[in-house]
Amino acid sequence: MKSLATYIMQGRIPAMIAASCLALLSLKYPPVSVVSSASVALVTLRRGGSEGLYILGCAALAASLMGFFILGNFQFALAYVMILWLPIWLISIVLREGRYLSLAVEIAVFLGVLGVIVAHSFMADPTATWKQILIQMAPASAPLGNTQRTIEMLSQFMTGVIATGSVVGLLLGLFLARWWQATLYNPGGFRQEFLSLNTHPRYTVLTVLVIVVALLHLGTISDVAKNIGLVLIVHHIFIGAAILHTIFAAKKLARYSVPILYVSMILIPHILLLVALVGLTDRLLNLRKNKFEPSGAK
Repeated sequence: MKSLATYIMQGRIPAMIAASCLALLSLKYPPVSVVSSASVALVTLRRGGSEGLYILGCAALAASLMGFFILGNFQFALAYVMILWLPIWLISIVLREGRYLSLAVEIAVFLGVLGVIVAHSFMADPTATWKQILIQMAPASAPLGNTQRTIEMLSQFMTGVIATGSVVGLLLGLFLARWWQATLYNPGGFRQEFLSLNTHPRYTVLTVLVIVVALLHLGTISDVAKNIGLVLIVHHIFIGAAILHTIFAAKKLARYSVPILYVSMILIPHILLLVALVGLTDRLLNLRKNKFEPSGAK
């Protein structure tokens, strides 16, 4: 990973090649999209928004040309990379200028919430729309009763699930870029930033209020609140992960317990609820005894 970051920072051409090629590769292997967006973010974090925009534009042009020759359609490739890169370019500018990782995370979550609100504003009945899509996607061999129950449940949350997945991908790309930047120019800087990740108490209160509204069965308002709540929880999951990382790192078996924490979060999704709860209660219980001052990784 460090060698890739070094290659990206060698100049404009390497950065464009990395971003565009990785973006097209991500059409077959979706996780690669995180690395592609991180390429744009790294340039933006280190050299500024103007340089990042230049790399973004030229790489988008290159991806469009490759899309035309490989896929026979440059419009799809262009739209895909713009959706992939524009949000992380904006968030990278926020992090570069503000130097607070928590603020960048909050704005990324806000973009996700905005996406949910826009989707519910323009879709007459999002639940019914998603239900039709999920019915078409369901395998024909699946038991009818179980499939219908699953579709009924998922259709209520799909807008939030899509928004949450987009925000998580955006933040993972940002974290990877920040880690690259710290590795090349400020060793240890990203660790300090991530472990100090927190949020304003008003954000926590807002999250709790949205969850309460989601549970009140108020029709459309509760439906929107359910989907917004999914997005808001993302920040608390990352905060909870930072808190648990800090706690486990202080233990004797930190070498094993910290990796187990992250592997468990990936393999056992239910653990994310507990991690989010830890993040929600941080301000109240002050779970982190050691406070870290955020530092820029310029």
